[in-house]
Amino acid sequence: MEKLQFQGGDRAVDEYAEYRRYKQHKTDFKELPKERPVLLPCKVSKCPCKSFHYIPLNGSRPIRCRCKHFADEHSLAGTYHCTKCTKCSGFHSSFTCGCGQPAYAHDTIVETKEERLAQGKPVGHDVPYASMGGLTGFSSLAEGYMRLDASGTEPPGIDKQVSSMRLSEEDDMAYFERRYQERLRKEKEHKRQKNSKPPTTQRP
Repeated sequence: MEKLQFQGGDRAVDEYAEYRRYKQHKTDFKELPKERPVLLPCKVSKCPCKSFHYIPLNGSRPIRCRCKHFADEHSLAGTYHCTKCTKCSGFHSSFTCGCGQPAYAHDTIVETKEERLAQGKPVGHDVPYASMGGLTGFSSLAEGYMRLDASGTEPPGIDKQVSSMRLSEEDDMAYFERRYQERLRKEKEHKRQKNSKPPTTQRP
């Protein structure tokens, strides 16, 4: 039997594994709870965790706590203390996210689309099937600040240009490549305009 190998596919497998771990928690509600924050309880029997908490990865590796142990070596509820050592009072990692902030400065928050729009926060594209989760294209696998669509760095409705609209015959890759090239052109134009301004001279 031939062994299958995927070049560069380890990241995609990690993303899928992360999605599977997320789906072990209750994410579908017939009626959305009125209490905030919305908790996503675990569906695994006898699991003590109260809600899903996202733990970032360092590439394909899980991050470590300051006690040098991994997140899954800490308790699932309460203070999240370490089960491998006694000096740790709770999971706390100084790992820096791609946005430049440490992991402990982030929180896992569940909000509806309407709630985010009311607060002026960006939202992703609607998906045709619930089973897709938040996957709307290749950029959905990138961290929010790296995405080329409006669900990343841009607030909703900021880019109304016709050129940024998806053409019916375009696939995901062609669409995001076009958006990327447009961004590069804008950056070059901005740099050119900045450099073409005459220098101001100071008089004594």
